[in-house]
Amino acid sequence: MHIPEYGRHFQKMVDYALSIEDREERNRVSQAIISHMGNMQPHLRDVPDFQHKLWDQLFIMSDFKLDVESPYPIPSKEVLQQRPDALEYPQNFPKYRFYGNNIKRMIDEAVQWDKGDKRSGLEYAIANHMKKCYLNWNKDMVDDKTIFNHLFELSNGEIDLASNGESLTDSGQFLKQRPVRSNRPPSNKKGQRTVRSKKRY
Repeated sequence: MHIPEYGRHFQKMVDYALSIEDREERNRVSQAIISHMGNMQPHLRDVPDFQHKLWDQLFIMSDFKLDVESPYPIPSKEVLQQRPDALEYPQNFPKYRFYGNNIKRMIDEAVQWDKGDKRSGLEYAIANHMKKCYLNWNKDMVDDKTIFNHLFELSNGEIDLASNGESLTDSGQFLKQRPVRSNRPPSNKKGQRTVRSKKRY
């Protein structure tokens, strides 16, 4: 079966329509098949786009051999089986994917600001966020110099915090903020651990 969702009985009806020699009778049977196909989803059977879809499915089930008068252009087998083009990954700077697209957008916005305390604060906040993203990806310590070099590269040389002698938030502070998972049983309000009783059979 070409479309198993309709079942074997629908496929037999399409095969019967193919065997009819009289074109007028073949058109009448095809219309009846389309009507039955629409009855399977009655809330959509009167929608024009859905009707177009039903006719396309009818031709697919007939292996594009059904010669009838269709209210829509008859699709070709080659067009329907043609694979769509692969979508490009929406990454502005794929070299450092662990930072994400929003970091690159923030950097592009920061370089447009006039130099001053406001821009310096934003650059420092971006660098700190980059460090946090790096630690989430690498799960280890990272040197501030590495973050400064990445920021310098991502900003096309517009932001150079290394030359200012800046130092970012200590890596340990970011690591402390991670939620710690424990295998201990939950405790009650008094601080005492609750022991779950096992079912006895």
